[in-house]
Order: sequence, then C-alpha cells, then structure tokens
Amino acid sequence: MEPEMPHDEPDFGAIFETLSRHGVRFVLIGGLAAIHWGSPFPTEDVDITPERSIANLELLSAALTEINARIRTSSEPDGLPFSHTGASLADAGVWNLVTDHGDLDISFVPNGTTGFDDLTRDATTDPLYGVELRVASLADIIRSKQAANRPKDQRVLPTLREILASRNPRNRA
Repeated sequence: MEPEMPHDEPDFGAIFETLSRHGVRFVLIGGLAAIHWGSPFPTEDVDITPERSIANLELLSAALTEINARIRTSSEPDGLPFSHTGASLADAGVWNLVTDHGDLDISFVPNGTTGFDDLTRDATTDPLYGVELRVASLADIIRSKQAANRPKDQRVLPTLREILASRNPRNRA
C-alpha cells in the first residue's frame, strides 16, 4: 500500500480512479477540465458534476467514504467528518470536500448550465490520469465561468475564449 500523499500535494489520479472503480457517472468541469483543453492556469482541486440519480449518488457516496471525504471549511483545515448517503448528497447543490487525495468540489448544477445532462451533450471522453473521463467541452466551461462571474473566472475567461477561437474560429464564446 502506498503512503497517503500530504494534502498539499493532490493526487487527482487517485480521486478519479476511485470514482471510476465505483462506477460513478460524472463530468469533469472547472479548472482541471480547462487545463485539459489547454488552459495555462493551475488548479488545486477537482470539480465534477455527477449524474443525479439516487443509484449513481449511492455509488458516489461509497467512493467518498473510500477517499475519506470531509466537508471543507476554513476553520477546520482537515475538514469536518460527515455521514452521507446518495439521498443526503442530493439534498445540497454543492459539496466542497477535502479528501485524503486533495480537494473535491461537487456541483450538481454549475452556473450557466442545467447540470449533468446538459454538460454531457458536448463532453468528450478522454484519458486523464490513467482513467477514461468525461470532460466538459471548453465552450461549456466558458459558459459556466461566465455565468459564475467570480473574479477568478473573469481573469481566465479571455484566455479560455482565445483557446476556443483558435480551435475553431466559429466557436466564439
């Protein structure tokens, strides 16, 4: 058994491998998905949008238990333990978690989208970190970041739009 990585060195591959092994259906969104499409901006967490059926959320709950997911809070750097089921995970729109392998944010309906079904329409399935992952399209990432309109999103949007335009001049976001 390999030693656990310190929290300051995330192991995104371990998170994806666990989610995949449990059969969790999700789309990779956020900064890591943007990096996949060529973004030069680093990220420190994994952002996903899971399919919202109770059966899938039960699989997600089992995966979260395995990676020792805890609620991320500034007052408790190691996170707050919480018990969860598929049904209880569905009760919140967003979960900001710390795991033994790094931070994991779960957003059921990211800004500017209607959730999993919306994001899977244009998503691709690509190998990342040794796992086949469904990755949101760059246009959908831009749409979500534009709708969120946070300062950190405003900083990256011009570059993401430039990357999208360079891939296909007709794809102007």
